[in-house]
Amino acid sequence: MTPQSERKVAMVTGGAAGIGQAFATRLAKDGFDIVIADLGDASETVAAVSAEGSSAAAYTCDVSSSESVSACGKSALESFGRIDVLVNNAGIYPATAFLDMSWEEWQRVININVNSLFHTAKVALPGMVERGWGRIISVSSTTFHSGIPFNTHYTASKGAVIGFTRSLAAEVGEYGVTVNSIAPGLVRTATTSAGPQAQMFDVLAQQQAIKRTQEPADLVGACSFLASVDAGFITGQTLCVDGGWVRP
Repeated sequence: MTPQSERKVAMVTGGAAGIGQAFATRLAKDGFDIVIADLGDASETVAAVSAEGSSAAAYTCDVSSSESVSACGKSALESFGRIDVLVNNAGIYPATAFLDMSWEEWQRVININVNSLFHTAKVALPGMVERGWGRIISVSSTTFHSGIPFNTHYTASKGAVIGFTRSLAAEVGEYGVTVNSIAPGLVRTATTSAGPQAQMFDVLAQQQAIKRTQEPADLVGACSFLASVDAGFITGQTLCVDGGWVRP
C-alpha cells in the first residue's frame, strides 16, 4: 500500500449516495483517499471506500454555502493535507414548468448546481496549483445539448457547468491542472426512481444507441480516466456518457 503521505486525495461532493457514491468507490479502488462532502449520511460510502483499502472522511457540507464549503475544505486539509482531485457531483433537478417556477426555486438550483463550483474550486485549486498537479471534474448533463421541458433552471445550470469548465481550463492548464466535465443522461438512482423522471427511463432508453437505462456504474470509468495521469493532456472538455442519446 502507498504510504499515507504519498497518497492522492479526491474530494467528492454529493458522495453519500447515487452517482457520487459510485465515483467515490471507484476512485478509492484507483488508490485515492476520499473526502465526502454531503448533507446526507455518508456512512455507506465510507464503508465502501474502506473496503477498497482507502481512507475516507465524511463532512456535513452545504455546497451552496461558501462558509460550509470552506469549513469542509479546512477539515479535509487538516485530515489529509491535500486535495488532488475535485469531483463536483452534487446537484438538484426539480421538474417545474417555467410559468410555475418561482425566483426562489431558480436561485436554489443555480446556487447548488453552479455557485457550488466556485466555492469548491476556491478550496481545492490553490493547493493543486502549488503542487503543479490537479484534476477538477464536474458533472454536467446531456440535457444542455438536447433541451427538455420543465427543466429550464436545471438545463441552464448545466450549461453553466460547461462554461465554467472551458474557461477555468484555459487559466490553469499551465499549472498542471486539468478541468473537465462529464455529461450523463438520465441515470437510475434512488432519487430519480422516486421522482417524476422515473416515467422517462424506458422512453429515453429507446432513443439511445445503447438501449438500456443508465446506471451510476456506467459513469465511473470516465471519472477514473479523467482523474488519471493518462488524461493529463485533456482539458476543457465535456464527455457525454449517455448511451448515445445525444451526439454533440
